[in-house]
Amino acid sequence: MAAKILRYRAASAIALTVLVGCGSATVGTTGRPAAAKYVGPVVTTPDGGQLRTTIYYGPWQCSAAFLSRCESKCAAQGYPLMGCMWLADFKGDWKGRYLFMPAEAGGRLAITHCCCDYPKVADPESLRKVWSRSRIRFREEWAKEFGTWPNTAGRAWPGHHLRDFLHGGDPTAPGNILPVPDEVHTVINAEYPACYAPGGKWLTPGPERPYAD
Repeated sequence: MAAKILRYRAASAIALTVLVGCGSATVGTTGRPAAAKYVGPVVTTPDGGQLRTTIYYGPWQCSAAFLSRCESKCAAQGYPLMGCMWLADFKGDWKGRYLFMPAEAGGRLAITHCCCDYPKVADPESLRKVWSRSRIRFREEWAKEFGTWPNTAGRAWPGHHLRDFLHGGDPTAPGNILPVPDEVHTVINAEYPACYAPGGKWLTPGPERPYAD
């Protein structure tokens, strides 16, 4: 689950309980502050509770556990692992009622990208055009789950594709798209070639808790 973004219409107390078991082990108590942070609006969930989503942005080097998972994922597809980038952490905080009593739940989910040695596609621009035609609808679907798509002074944040178009990333799959502020998106895009290159820093394990809240 570490490489997947929360699915739409899954924001409930049950979903958040699952995040505690499957998400990032980080609690944000050590390290430097995240490169950027998004704090979403409070959203009413289908069970009548309230959910607030916070996203902390890297990129950070993957922990040893995440590198190991990526290595297994790449091997299962027949590719060697070139690197792993820990792009962000989702944090969900839910308040509502359970068994007629006030209740709270929450958890974190690491968003990582495994830089498997995927072959490059011949025409990545065709995938970019598909995304360009779909981005408005995608933002609308996002808003139903998490609130308004993040923006700065009315300018919508880019939708970053975890598996990039050059390496065959799906242009519209919810689990492949992450809203990222412009300055962080620039850093991530600049580091992707290094993640796919042999022997880079993205193949070196990083800390278990790379940022502080």
